[in-house]
Formats: sequence, structure tokens, C-alpha cells
Amino acid sequence: MWYDPRTEKHGLKHSPVTALVVPRPIGWISTLNPAGKVNLAPYSFFNMISGYPPWLMFSSAPKKNSQTNAELTGEFTFSLATWSLREVMNASSAEFPDDVSEPEAVGIEMAPSRNVKPPRVAASPVSIECKYYKTVDLVASDGKPNRSHLVLGEVVGIHIDDSVIVDGMLDVRKMQPIARMGYMDYNVVNDYFTMARPGDYDPRAREENT
Repeated sequence: MWYDPRTEKHGLKHSPVTALVVPRPIGWISTLNPAGKVNLAPYSFFNMISGYPPWLMFSSAPKKNSQTNAELTGEFTFSLATWSLREVMNASSAEFPDDVSEPEAVGIEMAPSRNVKPPRVAASPVSIECKYYKTVDLVASDGKPNRSHLVLGEVVGIHIDDSVIVDGMLDVRKMQPIARMGYMDYNVVNDYFTMARPGDYDPRAREENT
């Protein structure tokens, strides 16, 4: 099948769009509102967009509290959503009133950050502190703005639980991150395969002593 999503309907039982690019990592974004209350929300339109130096992005559609708070306060954090945290992650995605803090409402313990004020999820094996950089409002090719916004942040601090570090590298099998698969489907990453690119050194390969 083929269709132009700008002008045509897909004709399927459900829209395929969110199942086209999968799996998508889940960015658990924490912010503070101007009154200092913690907001925590998961975003599957999320990713790291630069490694050296590291930068993060998440996309909000429409504009939600995470975006508003990041823009107003200039800071946010990301915490990795994992298999053991899947239920509370899902619970935190509900629509709460602005004066309700999701961690308090669903029972998520938060831990202080070092270089930013928004706290991180204490039980997450990986958390990243970010300084808000800018918001890109997405505009269609016909010049019409839409409801999606791209929020960019500079990484200013990284927390890694020592329990997921094995031989000086992160072990995804210990982290067990979960990802969005489209519709109401998720998956958990508990294994991997290694394939070095041509000319690249494989850091997992063990060199023999000669």
C-alpha cells in the first residue's frame, strides 16, 4: 500500500503512523513548574540526537506541561523507562490536573539532580540532566503550522547506576529498557547482537595478549 498522509486516508483499521518507526525509546521527562511542583511524563517521540557532545530531544503534540515547564525554567531531566518500572511509567502518562505532581500521584520516588533543579526517577538505571536550548515549531510544506513541537536540550549531567556497568560498558540486559512499538504495544530489550561497522574497532572484542 501507499498513501500521502497529507491528503489521503490510510484505509486501515488503525493509523499505522506510530508503528512505522519502531522501537522508539521512551523518554521519561521530568520538569518543575514555576511554583516548584514536579511534572513527570513519558514521551516515545524522544531520542538522543548527538553523541559528542550529547544532546537530547523530545516532541510534544500538542504543547504539554513538560514543554511549557522546560521553556519557562530552562531545565529538564530524562530517566530511562525500564521493564521493572513499566507500570508506574504507564500510570504517569495519565492526564493529571496542572496542580497534581505525577510522582506523588502514582508513587514514584524521585532523586535530586546535580546541575539542574528538576529531580530524576530514583529507580531508573540511567538519568540525564539537560539545559533547555530551544523549541522548534514544526511547519508543513504548505506553510501551515501543526500541533507538534520539537524540544531540544543540552546534556549537562549523566547518572548511571553502577549495577548496569559490566567490564567498563553498559549492559543493556541489566538495564532492560522498554520501548514503544505503536498502537498500545511495547517491547523490552533484554538481549542484543554485536556487529562492528567496516573499519570500526569492536569495543566488546577481547584482544589476545601476544
